Amino acid sequence: MVFSSLEFIYLFLPPVFAVFLLLRQLKMETAIIWWLIVASFAFYAWWSLPHLALLLGSIVFNYLLHLRLTASKSKLEFAIGVTVNLATLGLFKYADFLSSSMSVVTGIEMPVLNLVLPLAISFFTFQQISFLHDTLVGNIVRCDFKKYVLFVSFFPQLIAGPIVLQKDTVPQFKLDTFTNRLSLNIAAGTTLFLLGLFKKIVLADGIAPTVNTVFSAADSGILLPAGAAWLGAIAYSFQIYFDFSGYCDMALGIALLFGIRLPVNFNSPYKALSITDFWRRWHMTLSRFLRDYLYIPLGGNKSGLFGRRGNLMITMLLGGLWHGAGWNFVIWGGLHGSFLMINHFWTGSNIREHVANGTVAKVYPFASWIITMLAVVIAWVFFRAETFGGAIIMLQSMFWATDLTTATFQLLPTYEFTTFFLLGCVVFVIVAPNSVEFTGRYRTSLSKVHNRQQLVAYLAELKWSPRAGWGAFTATVGLVSIIQIYRLNGLTEFIYFNF
Repeated sequence: MVFSSLEFIYLFLPPVFAVFLLLRQLKMETAIIWWLIVASFAFYAWWSLPHLALLLGSIVFNYLLHLRLTASKSKLEFAIGVTVNLATLGLFKYADFLSSSMSVVTGIEMPVLNLVLPLAISFFTFQQISFLHDTLVGNIVRCDFKKYVLFVSFFPQLIAGPIVLQKDTVPQFKLDTFTNRLSLNIAAGTTLFLLGLFKKIVLADGIAPTVNTVFSAADSGILLPAGAAWLGAIAYSFQIYFDFSGYCDMALGIALLFGIRLPVNFNSPYKALSITDFWRRWHMTLSRFLRDYLYIPLGGNKSGLFGRRGNLMITMLLGGLWHGAGWNFVIWGGLHGSFLMINHFWTGSNIREHVANGTVAKVYPFASWIITMLAVVIAWVFFRAETFGGAIIMLQSMFWATDLTTATFQLLPTYEFTTFFLLGCVVFVIVAPNSVEFTGRYRTSLSKVHNRQQLVAYLAELKWSPRAGWGAFTATVGLVSIIQIYRLNGLTEFIYFNF
């Protein structure tokens, strides 16, 4: 079930919230928790009832292991738990990828399982591994079974994150949280949800046909006009931006309806002035998980210059593989690993200090932004292309093909409109406050975001408040989004649902 679907908006969320309000009025904490668990399981089972058994089995296994680790603090038992979790993830997500790769390398046809990838398996696997680790080191909050089940399965964050830690949400599963500031939570939560819905339906899905046309042609082996190739690459960069940003806003908003605050997972990454800054802003909870549970255990910054670079590359390669079972994702992770190593070298060099403080200091931030965005857009090509050959053709088209205007218009009849649309997107993501900043006066997430001074001071001061004017604005945004849902030929899933 997709947050942006009519089934969710009309059939699922209203009755779930109505029962919550009733139980809240009766001050029944345990009943509220179990009701949210039932709703979360129904939300997951809407996609596949048989795969709900896998989710339940994973929850029971990890909670029982948590109980043993609480008493034993056994590193061996922890290792077994991590192995079982990763093996389950590997079986469903990577078995066929490894089999097909071995077939290519050896020339021997290897069997494939053709298993359906369970929805959200990457997210609930990482979440539970973090729980086991926190149990082992004693950094755990009091958590009974029902709260653990809700921690893993809470439907606003179950399918595509954020990857929450037990210390983020478990302490909130109590009556005081459920009954606090209801009117404000409804107003702020609805605002975030509708802003996210607009980003997904109007912006991300609006640009999707251009992206699909360009990348389908490249995957078919067609060398594209340079203008069309660049337009397709930039369009995808904004499609995934608004798709993921929209999901994060909607997740924050839905959770807030029930009084729960989730961690910020998206903080204007296209305002980043370096690739390091980009990864502090994009999928922030995944970056945190990879840092705390992979990079630092590998040795982190304490492994010497070359060891540190190696740890960084391993982390980014595995981060790329986490996103999908394909070599394109590995290459995407490797590119970002290389970009990060170059960025670290540049940051620590004397040349950087000379340039940043020298005669070009005034244009240095703009140049840094251009270089960062160019690196991000190029890497997105491998992320989006269905085949390695398609990604190479896209890059060839972007950097070596001629810009034949007629051919571009034939491929993309809406070339001029799409160009202006994307220019508008550039301006919007650079000058406008993001949704967490916009609603930040009322603590709509677990943490605040801190960005540099906005380019347009007036827009930086735009702050939502529960007043009639902002209510009319939110209602208009929601109405436009709902109308667009009816106009779309087919509803698209969120891109991160595939991971």
